[in-house]
Amino acid sequence: LKDIQFIRSYYYDKLEYARFDSNVGKYVGYTEFGVKNAERWNKDTSQISAMKAQKEGYCLHNIGIW
Repeated sequence: LKDIQFIRSYYYDKLEYARFDSNVGKYVGYTEFGVKNAERWNKDTSQISAMKAQKEGYCLHNIGIW
């Protein structure tokens, strides 16, 4: 599980504006809109915990399939 990275990207009009990266452990914004949202999402500890759990719940579950 250490070598696995979970990334959830958010796009608008084909432009990535924010991303959660399990290696970083928080949201990162790439546009003005994305930075504002990332700051808001990073303040919500339950949201961060849920996203961190996705690495184990989604990736670990599917590793045998791939």
